[in-house]
Amino acid sequence: MNDLLMEISKIGIVPVVVLDNSQQALPLAKALYDGGIKCMEITFRTTAAEESIRTICKEVPKMLVGAGTVLTVEQVDKAVAAGAKFIVSPGLNPKIVRYCLDKGITIIPGCANPSDVEVAIEFKLDIVKFFPAEAAGGINMVKAMAAPYTNIKFMPTGGIDIKNLNTYLSFNKVIACGGSWMVNKELIKNGDYKTITKLSKEALFTMLGFEVQHIGINMLDVVSADETSKRFETLFGFIKQERSGSFFAGSSIEVMKKQFFGKNGHIAIRTNNVMRAAYHLEQNGVVFDYKTALYDEEGNLRNIYLKEEIGNFAVHLVEKK
Repeated sequence: MNDLLMEISKIGIVPVVVLDNSQQALPLAKALYDGGIKCMEITFRTTAAEESIRTICKEVPKMLVGAGTVLTVEQVDKAVAAGAKFIVSPGLNPKIVRYCLDKGITIIPGCANPSDVEVAIEFKLDIVKFFPAEAAGGINMVKAMAAPYTNIKFMPTGGIDIKNLNTYLSFNKVIACGGSWMVNKELIKNGDYKTITKLSKEALFTMLGFEVQHIGINMLDVVSADETSKRFETLFGFIKQERSGSFFAGSSIEVMKKQFFGKNGHIAIRTNNVMRAAYHLEQNGVVFDYKTALYDEEGNLRNIYLKEEIGNFAVHLVEKK
């Protein structure tokens, strides 16, 4: 997976945009950006696509812009000349795929069945678009196709919305999902960019799924930690469990046996995907202490502390199991 595809994987959501007027491009891009989604696929279904891509790439340079519904090599040239960083097609057209690969252009072709996937493998692609996702069998079809083709990952698009977003993203062979519910035609037509920003934020936080897992309290020694955890057990019935460096009172209160991260303690925030959560938080200026990072056997980030303290508490992300 190249760096651009890795960035798409970290972003997680790719809004699929149809614009009838290039004047809509800039306010729409800003609305998505303000909602925390810094990627968009502008489809070549209309004549406004090329100029829209050019405007956004010039005025919002941090927005990762791709061209979708690309059906000809001429459209590839127009999209790339306008500033598009990647190409997405609804199907797998060998002529377009070869053209893009020869020019070093990232392409994500559409695949709806195993035969399409095998053609993609012949081109040495490792990411394909699964389209139309829901109509073609949904997440069960993705899992079925992923089983024999272990090195292929998917970007499902078509019929995906806030309700089924995480059904797809929870599967480790899905790098991101394309969707249009936050940029539907009526919202764009009516210039309702506040709602687009609101829906984008909702999509982002739904994807990340932040929840408090536990709160850690720093104590000076084992004796005081034991007494504190016993008190929670006595008062509230939170059963005390001893760990190597702490006691747990129930599942949500951790009492440290000695001073640990944070002046007063730490707060563990669980998330659906630590890598993705860290990426989006870093986009908002959060700094992480990568010396605290923990990875699984496959090299995926699973746990990491923020450098800042909040309310005298250290904060770390931990992946949901």
